[in-house]
Amino acid sequence: MADTFQLEIVTPEKAVVREHATEAQIPGKKGYLGVLPGHAPLITELAVGEISYRKPGGEVERLAVAWGFAEILPDKVTILAEAAERAEDIDVARAREQKKRAEERLHSPDPETDFERALVAMERAETRIAVAEKGSDKQ
Repeated sequence: MADTFQLEIVTPEKAVVREHATEAQIPGKKGYLGVLPGHAPLITELAVGEISYRKPGGEVERLAVAWGFAEILPDKVTILAEAAERAEDIDVARAREQKKRAEERLHSPDPETDFERALVAMERAETRIAVAEKGSDKQ
């Protein structure tokens, strides 16, 4: 059995990741999934969260992801995401502003406020901030 798998992360705008990995953690709709080479075939829906993966040299990369699907095969993982950003590409100031706006909407007395949408916006902003702060690990 191989000790790596091909990882591809794609959004409607571009291919974000196309490289080999020794392991990955993916935010599935029902919780995080750990993936190693030789994983059983699986298709899952993605939630808002952090994707992390380890390169063959040991370096860990992180991305903030929002919604989509993942196809997991023994030798390849393909993630089709609505949005995916590498840690170094995240604008932290913008994410903090988005979080602030979401919090304001959640505390709004306006009966027209879409609380579900505000919760999702806050979760996404918090994920982006956390991923940017963690960055990548050179281990």
